[in-house]
Amino acid sequence: MNNFQYDVIVIGAGHAGCEAALASSRHGVKTLLITSNVDNIALLPCNPSIGGPGKGHVAREIDALGGELAKIADRSTIHIRMLNTSKGPAMWALRAQVDKNKYKEEMIKSIQNQLNLFLLQEMVTGLLIKNNQIYGVTVQSGKEFHSPTVIITAGTFLNGKIYIGKINYSAGRAGEIASIDLGNQLKSLGFSATRLNTCTPPRIDRRSIDFSNLTEQKSAIEPLAFSYESEKKIYHKHTVYITRTNAKTKEVIQSNINQVPLVNGTIQSTATRYCPSIEDKIVRFPHHKSHQLFLEPESELTEEIYLQGFFTSLPPSAQLEALHTINGLEKCHIIRYGYAIEYDVIFPHQLKYSLETKKIKGLFLAGQINGTSGYEEAAEQGLIAGINAVQLLDNKEPFILDRSQAYIAVEIDDLVTKSITEPYRLRTGLAEYRLLLRQDNADLRLTSYGYQYGLISEERYQKFLQKKEAIEKEINRLHNLKIYPDEKTNQKFKILNTSPLQKPVSMADLLTRPQLSYADTASLDPERPKLDREVINQVEIQIKYSGYIKRQEEEVRRFKKTENYRIPTDIDYSQLYGISHEGIERFSEIKPVSLGQAKRIPGVTPSDVTALMIHLEKIKRNREKGSNQ
Repeated sequence: MNNFQYDVIVIGAGHAGCEAALASSRHGVKTLLITSNVDNIALLPCNPSIGGPGKGHVAREIDALGGELAKIADRSTIHIRMLNTSKGPAMWALRAQVDKNKYKEEMIKSIQNQLNLFLLQEMVTGLLIKNNQIYGVTVQSGKEFHSPTVIITAGTFLNGKIYIGKINYSAGRAGEIASIDLGNQLKSLGFSATRLNTCTPPRIDRRSIDFSNLTEQKSAIEPLAFSYESEKKIYHKHTVYITRTNAKTKEVIQSNINQVPLVNGTIQSTATRYCPSIEDKIVRFPHHKSHQLFLEPESELTEEIYLQGFFTSLPPSAQLEALHTINGLEKCHIIRYGYAIEYDVIFPHQLKYSLETKKIKGLFLAGQINGTSGYEEAAEQGLIAGINAVQLLDNKEPFILDRSQAYIAVEIDDLVTKSITEPYRLRTGLAEYRLLLRQDNADLRLTSYGYQYGLISEERYQKFLQKKEAIEKEINRLHNLKIYPDEKTNQKFKILNTSPLQKPVSMADLLTRPQLSYADTASLDPERPKLDREVINQVEIQIKYSGYIKRQEEEVRRFKKTENYRIPTDIDYSQLYGISHEGIERFSEIKPVSLGQAKRIPGVTPSDVTALMIHLEKIKRNREKGSNQ
């Protein structure tokens, strides 16, 4: 093998690229990671945080599969909280402020110390393709690097353009060169593309802020961590502060609104609905008197404060004028101005579930190039693409999860089945089986897969099996343990503010009472084994929500029936009778692999699905008849 021949080439070293390259190299294949700037690997160009609703779930799923994001986040956390604790466990989500400089340094260390992984600072200018199959890339210096699999994780770099007021210029993000040639080649190859945009807020000098009248949001008082391998910690040093815009802020923004490219029509592309700019908030929600802002620390090494909620492309002078109207920011100094960035994306319905393109064999796309928004969404795609590039090399079946197994699968299914009309942002509301896809049980759902694909060590896997066994053993014990009504027992119940027993019940039945926790019932269970906190949490959640969980598991069984109803890859939808014209177009475009996926395609009617099922049954009978002859 020569120096320019690799098994996997990854283009781009953001969150998707890092996970892809680590996944393939850890599986033992020679991997080349190409980035335009080695110093900016895994940069946090927008918010200095990991997690949140949906995103925190994905961070833990990435870790359960053997990915890196959660471990790096834990090594660089400076403030962390568990969100939505007043709601049920399906909604709980970790969110951490991380030191963006430490995060980048730790990821660079992981990349450069990984066996089988080679790093190169270059700009990829083209793909090498023959007979609809990838065989390598060309770079700006003129060199060629060859590989049967290539993963593009270009982020916002494809024809990226930055806007600040009336000023605009070509860039992949602030201070970095856009990728023009690669974006243009993808379109010339026949990939259907569009433009999306997103915004960043200004960064403010901490020393110029008056915190005295701001609301403080401290880090959690209990130890927390994303990774199942990390030590849980408490963080006291850094605090997040909250302030609000006001009528004067609104007045300044409105007086400069004609200079905002997202509002005046200069930018025609779509912005994310769930992370709007401050100008967009003013236009869309004129009845709101103010909007909440979070002042979040970016690093222990800098004085920069990230202004969460003030995403903007206002002119620099207007950004400063608007900030000076806000409580605590009256004398603030802007270190970096906020800006909007517009970039090319490839419509993701052109991908298989493996994230390999349908058009070019061996070419995978992952991250923002597929229309997603957020570090976690990108990282999970990179991880899946990295695993599947190796599967393709080995001529093995791709690794594909379904919507009942992971938030990762919800995202990928939404992308390849429904495509995108705006930047895709993962939320808990998108997961119909979210009670089963809790952040606390990601390891129980996915660690076996990580071990299967060589990303989980033997030591970690054995610890996981021990934890799983301990959970199952304790749940069984509690179901078999009977508590009998007597005066002493009912007196304890009175102290615990729960109704007395009328007849014998199992300890598991007692734990379904909302007033009682596992710890509350310790006095009724003197022979209780000593268990780890994570085991206890799982036991308690699985018992308390057992009725809801069983109902959702029944829903999943019905879901699996249509998911397992496979559709032949060679079917010609134009020859099928009884399907609407739009149905034929959508089926032909998406090429669903199952009846379940066919049902989720936008524009497809129930009658289209019924007609398709009738044809599939005919095909099945004809093939069975032919095989019997």
